[in-house]
Amino acid sequence: MTKRKPVDWPRAAAQLAATFPRGRLHPAVRSWAEKSPGRVAWGVAFSGGADSLALLLLLWTHWPERRRQLRVLHFNHRLRGRASDADQKFCAKVCTALGLKFRQGSWKKPRRVRSGRAVSEAEARDARLAFFATQTRIVWFGHQQDDIAETMFMRLARGSGSAGLGAPRPVQGLPRGRVHLRPLLTVKKAEIETALRAAKAPWRNDATNARDDFFRNRIRAAVIPAWRRAAQRDALAGAALTRELLEEDDAALEARVEELGALASDHSLDLKKISGQPRAIVRRALRRWLQAQPRAGELARQGFEALLTAVERGTPTRHSLGREGFALIRRGVLRFARAEKP
Repeated sequence: MTKRKPVDWPRAAAQLAATFPRGRLHPAVRSWAEKSPGRVAWGVAFSGGADSLALLLLLWTHWPERRRQLRVLHFNHRLRGRASDADQKFCAKVCTALGLKFRQGSWKKPRRVRSGRAVSEAEARDARLAFFATQTRIVWFGHQQDDIAETMFMRLARGSGSAGLGAPRPVQGLPRGRVHLRPLLTVKKAEIETALRAAKAPWRNDATNARDDFFRNRIRAAVIPAWRRAAQRDALAGAALTRELLEEDDAALEARVEELGALASDHSLDLKKISGQPRAIVRRALRRWLQAQPRAGELARQGFEALLTAVERGTPTRHSLGREGFALIRRGVLRFARAEKP
């Protein structure tokens, strides 16, 4: 058996960067990076797959002055046995070759084992993001144009507005100063894989991506190919442009809600300040109010729409928000009232 030649990772990174110069990365991310303080640590989500590998190699090459601040983050879900452990070893080996700090987290005992049921995509994502949040405030992700289309179809199925359809964002601000960055939203997955092959840079394949257990996998395997054939044009680029436009619309609506100043410092909502505004503005003001109520329970779509109608009318209302309390409208003000304990 012929022994496989070791990968020259620095050389592969340089070749990949020649294919994808800084100008190919998303302009909003480039602008953010240029303004980022030099001592701030950058976390890089690294699964070992093609997208995250390309991201890591491009960051290493395009921002050499940041190499000391790079923290490569790998989360082992421990759902594929030896294959999961092999992913982890691969990621560690790449980081050693590039001289980067490697940080690994894992589920102590996956939920699949604890409950006897399949792990959902949301559970796996939440566990991964929770680990990343403990490591650094800034995390870079390898999402690309195919991910935009997949996310858009998934969210269309559940009736998302511009806020949901504008995802994944290139620069996503989160609470407590956290930021998620996605510079590869200007690039297609096929381009990434072709460039990695040319650079002789192997990556890890997750076999579960070929199964139809998850909604995203079914969209990827059945919907996206048929949609691209039917479009007879660059549908992925079209979806990416639509995402950009929706993000702009979302930002404009958010700015208008902020300008009205209806949400007070005591977390009440002054309905007089949003009276007569378009429903989209009132809807966003109500969502902001709900997000500001730490004791409010999850409100179903039907319940939210009912409360939205009451807010538009400004009529006295008492609407349940779970076990902890109620939404109360009195004298043109919406407040949260805690439930009385027996």
